[in-house]
Amino acid sequence: MGSIYTKRYTAEFKRDTVTLVDSTGRTVTAVARELGVSPESLRGWYRQARADRGEGGSGELATAEREELKRLRRQNAEQAKTIEVLRKAAVFFAKESDR
Repeated sequence: MGSIYTKRYTAEFKRDTVTLVDSTGRTVTAVARELGVSPESLRGWYRQARADRGEGGSGELATAEREELKRLRRQNAEQAKTIEVLRKAAVFFAKESDR
């Protein structure tokens, strides 16, 4: 059984590849083949670049929006844990004061 290997590309490479698609008018698939990149990967980079330029479809988040959403979700999870700890402490102290 072969191992699954995901190649990492730099942000600069992704940007240059998307620029190549835009500037040459060639298809995403043709550029991907020429560079040895998965067409699905390049399609995703292209879609994200369009969203970052404000040209994305409805519901597509720009990279900054995606990062903000991740940060807010993390913050929300931390606050939920804090609330749960405080709730348990309140229950504990309420029981202690009844003694």
